[in-house]
Amino acid sequence: MRPVTNLLVLYTGGTIGMLETPQGLAPAGGFDARMREHLAQLSDAPQLRWSLLELNPLIDSANMQQANWLAMRDAIVEAVEHGGHDGVLVLHGTDTLAYSAAALSFLLLGLPVPVLLTGSMLPAGTPDSDAWDNLVGALRQFEQGLANGVQLYFHGQLLHGCRAAKLRSEAFDAFTAPARDRHGERAAELPAALGYRQPRTPVKLAVMPVFPGLAAEHLHGLFASGIQGLVLECYGSGTGPSDDQALLDALHTARQRGVVIVAISQCAEGSVVFDTYAAGSRLRDTGLVSGGGMTREAALGKLFALLGAGLDADATEHWLALDLCGERA
Repeated sequence: MRPVTNLLVLYTGGTIGMLETPQGLAPAGGFDARMREHLAQLSDAPQLRWSLLELNPLIDSANMQQANWLAMRDAIVEAVEHGGHDGVLVLHGTDTLAYSAAALSFLLLGLPVPVLLTGSMLPAGTPDSDAWDNLVGALRQFEQGLANGVQLYFHGQLLHGCRAAKLRSEAFDAFTAPARDRHGERAAELPAALGYRQPRTPVKLAVMPVFPGLAAEHLHGLFASGIQGLVLECYGSGTGPSDDQALLDALHTARQRGVVIVAISQCAEGSVVFDTYAAGSRLRDTGLVSGGGMTREAALGKLFALLGAGLDADATEHWLALDLCGERA
């Protein structure tokens, strides 16, 4: 925990910097000047040196893709390794803010500086907006001192980067850390292949909820698309339609072909413990790996970081089962 003295503000777009256009609100450049003007009006503005980098193209976070995660990771590593920055604030849209926080948690493992993400529900400058409160509040976190790693700051809350989820679409207190039961062994050490210096490549991933009526042909179509990993959102503690042999065979065949399938609970406060029910044990026996109490965002981000580092299915499953940065323990 140490105060940051040379902060990079990485502006990616999102509601916080949007301006009105004939087509509606859209990301706009020039946020550096707007931010400096606002801070100059405050009698108690945070006292830390900062510079702003726009990550072009600026996007509405509803358009977030893996390439944008990789661009953020590259910009942050460059800022720390070559720019002399000892902290990074990422300004981001709220639709995929929790997804990016989780992905960056795993893409930046071992980074020796704190990274904080924030955004707003209303654009800066609009009446009663939460934008400046969130931004200035985030700056104060850096001023006071933050632990290394990725965190999310919103509406006065400081949340773990790979435990946060968006709970509400309208209210200012939009984000929370669901109370999921986390049980997992912490990795003894982090291999270089998973550290922040390791470049990543895009990965074909999918998320599928288990639901009444899920059939083998749904899975066959998904696996035929060439996905390398699947986050399967199971019922409760990790159950699903265990009496459908064709569906179980589809999962088993995909795993035999090298597709990594991680099971999480679709309950907001759930955790996968396969052996609780026979229905869970049968799913496990097809080759699924338990995601424990990981959120959807964390499971997707971790799968992306592991497979994107070039790990094979067996190595990916090994590290999925271990806690790397607080996502499982």
